[in-house]
Amino acid sequence: MDIRHFRYFLEVAQQRNFTRAAGQLGIATPTLSRQIQDMEQALGTRLFIRQQREVTLTEAGAALVREAEAAVRQFEFAQRSAKRAGRGEIGHIELGYVASAVYSGQLQKQIQGFSREYPDVTLRLCESPMASLPGMIVDGRLDIGYIRVPMVLPDGVASLRLDAEGFVLALATDSWLCGLPEIRAEHLQQEIFILPEQISGTLQVAADAGFSPTLGPQPGGLLEVIALVSLAQGVAVVPESVVGHLNLPNVIYRPIKGNAGSSWLALIYRRFEKAPAVIRYIEQVKARYLQRL
Repeated sequence: MDIRHFRYFLEVAQQRNFTRAAGQLGIATPTLSRQIQDMEQALGTRLFIRQQREVTLTEAGAALVREAEAAVRQFEFAQRSAKRAGRGEIGHIELGYVASAVYSGQLQKQIQGFSREYPDVTLRLCESPMASLPGMIVDGRLDIGYIRVPMVLPDGVASLRLDAEGFVLALATDSWLCGLPEIRAEHLQQEIFILPEQISGTLQVAADAGFSPTLGPQPGGLLEVIALVSLAQGVAVVPESVVGHLNLPNVIYRPIKGNAGSSWLALIYRRFEKAPAVIRYIEQVKARYLQRL
């Protein structure tokens, strides 16, 4: 027996007549009758009491109705689920990000937009060290990542540049630099630079003034970087989106006059992704970003 037999059985049970049931099913009456006989033979019991103008359920037939209805519903649900999964409407996405993606607000906007359109796709989010994100995508621990570029990516990982923002200088409130009306790159030659995960801003500032920076610790995420600034361990060149979001005691943010460097937030993903839900996410981010260009 297969699901077709259950559908035939239920239609006969509802119509109480083989001819009407056959009409509803779009098959010939003799064909329907044979299918029901095949069911009865497979089950070893009669399902209907056949009379001249109608049929009635036997005790075995009545017992089968509820189970047959459940089987048909489950089969149809499985079909719908498989089709929806194939269209990327249900599924699971593992997403990793650097903290600055949250500070900029882009991660929130993209996740909220995707979840509104695809509420049955589960998103599992985790903040991770930026250096580890590309490798986690390659080995399948993550599906999508948000990083700061430029960054060397392994083969098979593609990137999409999103928003750019400038850099600011984080420094302790008792630093001599706070007394300057404006801070330029050349003022920073004697400073120790605490390094965020993306160091391009630091290198750009030093290049602008033609000096080799004194590199301090690289403690990890931006919170750890700003914490060391708060402890007067050095200055840090960080994305301007941290202003107003990372407020620690003894820390002030100042623009760097003349610095035109940019920090780009980027989406990274497997170049030949096959999971429909992940593909949907990537396509949605691309579409929304291109609309803004």
